Amino acid sequence: MTVVRPLLAAVVCSAVAFAQQTPPQSQSQESQPPTTHGKVLFSRSAEDAKTDDARQSDAQPEKSQAAAVKVSDAERSALVFTAYDLDVHLMLQQQAIAVMAHVTVRNDSDQPLAHLPIQLSSSLKFESISSAGQKLPFTQQIINSDADHTGQLREAVVVLPTPLAPKAESTLEIAYSGEIPPSTKRLDQIGTPVDLAQQSDWDQISVDFTGLRGFGDVVWYPVSSVPQALGEGAKLFNEIGRQKLRQQNAQATVRVTAEYIGAAPNAAAIDGHFVPVPAPTVTPTASFPGVVTFSLPAQRLGFGTLNLFLAPRIAHEANGVRVLAADFDEPNVQGYSTAATMVQPLIEQWLGNKPKEPLTIFDLPDKHDAAFEQGAVTVTGFQSLEPQELANILSHSMTHAYFQSPREWLNEGVANFIGTLWVEQTKGREFALEHLEATRGALAVGEPSSPGESAGQSLIDAADAVYYRSKATYVLWMLRDLAGDKALSAALHAYDPAQDTTPEYFEHLVEQASSKDLKWFFDDWVYHDKGLPDLSIAGIYPTASAQAGQYLVAIDLANDGYAGAEVPVTVRSQATKQTVRVQIPARSKVTRRLLVQGLPTEIIVNDGVVPELQASVHRRDITMIDGAK
Repeated sequence: MTVVRPLLAAVVCSAVAFAQQTPPQSQSQESQPPTTHGKVLFSRSAEDAKTDDARQSDAQPEKSQAAAVKVSDAERSALVFTAYDLDVHLMLQQQAIAVMAHVTVRNDSDQPLAHLPIQLSSSLKFESISSAGQKLPFTQQIINSDADHTGQLREAVVVLPTPLAPKAESTLEIAYSGEIPPSTKRLDQIGTPVDLAQQSDWDQISVDFTGLRGFGDVVWYPVSSVPQALGEGAKLFNEIGRQKLRQQNAQATVRVTAEYIGAAPNAAAIDGHFVPVPAPTVTPTASFPGVVTFSLPAQRLGFGTLNLFLAPRIAHEANGVRVLAADFDEPNVQGYSTAATMVQPLIEQWLGNKPKEPLTIFDLPDKHDAAFEQGAVTVTGFQSLEPQELANILSHSMTHAYFQSPREWLNEGVANFIGTLWVEQTKGREFALEHLEATRGALAVGEPSSPGESAGQSLIDAADAVYYRSKATYVLWMLRDLAGDKALSAALHAYDPAQDTTPEYFEHLVEQASSKDLKWFFDDWVYHDKGLPDLSIAGIYPTASAQAGQYLVAIDLANDGYAGAEVPVTVRSQATKQTVRVQIPARSKVTRRLLVQGLPTEIIVNDGVVPELQASVHRRDITMIDGAK
């Protein structure tokens, strides 16, 4: 529940090992425009759609004058959607959707764009595309891409009357429709077991539950993306992150009209926000469906997707948590309420007494379905677990209700940080550090071994979860040691997302609270990606001091990495131990001397809080040289 797509990632890892090569799909006999990435399976003009689907409106696009157009991945990457205004019509019994989308797109490349590649799920169909009241000619083609649960996208290639200049914007009106039933096609193709595939790819429109998670699961709104496949390393997940990063400042407005039969859907969430559903404007009869309408006013999308959830649910509100439960899960509601009560004091200690908005927990149809979260909305299957187990999960989710940031490294990093603090509080510091260590390996692999070897990702512009989640959590733990619990908590209390307009804003809050200059740390760990430190104990030189029973231990410490670090250095003796903090700049060596009581026996450098390339704890036994005793 603390990760947007945990089951899908697990499915991919397990299935790829025994998946066979996906056989090439045959192309149709219709025109076949080439692409530079995903394979085109068939192509058709907008005129062809008239005979394809009897459910489409009589208002069809004019016959396209465009010949088949080659689309490059550079062109797909150039297009950024900066605004969405969606009028959505859901027909729940037919599992269908019809949308009139007003979108604003920007050309982020340095070359004019003569045509625009715009994509939807392969189960949807473009009906018309216009600009300023003028219909635009376009062709449609199917391309392979696992950004959608069908494993394919429908791509419209729109020919512009005048090329879109670099950095210029254009507003389009796009009408499209189709059905969104459940599909596990993309996971079936890589050999995923049926039950795991169904638990991962549960997106659908239906009478009992509608869940549309957006790009990466089901592409129900227009996008422009580079096609990627599961099983090709992290390429698909990198593309998902890139899409979120590029469109995080987009303004999104969504209005929904839903036709239903039976129980009225009364619970909805859009784009990470709970949305009240008024009483039906029309109640169902034997001849006509009922109708509910609801909407989300213009909101900054943030680092996420456009998503929509709708179902009949029973609402329970207590302790800053809104639980939207299916009737069959009513017995499990109390466990979630109790868990929220347990974790609330820790969250309020670090983040303040008032949530920005209540946490909404939306019940999925199957308790094994993969969880999804965005903003203060968590969509998950309810499980009959002890409150202590649920509290471990809710510590992360509830944080999003109390702390929100336009910067994903803070938004997700703080939630993960609070989650590890809960582990520390309930199981001890050693367990919390083991939790951190479990993520270090992936971080070490992702980080460049030197700044010049690859660009890496600064936390400010991170699109990969290993940075904005795992590395960010480490950064907050290191700040906790550098600034102290009281100062870091004060900075988090004082944080105002509306004031966070420069990268240095959070640094200044921590510096003001701690009275420490932390620019070196933020330069190495937040504003730039300099990789991870590579620490070692270069030498140990113990000598007996003039004072009986005391020993002076000189320790040479080396950092062969490109990021500086401050770590605890501990000398254990037969009588006691002494710990000091030592800052070790990048590509340097430092010497630290400690006077200890009793014969020194062991040196420990770092305790696991600072992530390193190879190890995060260094231990060395001390052997006294002759004459030193």
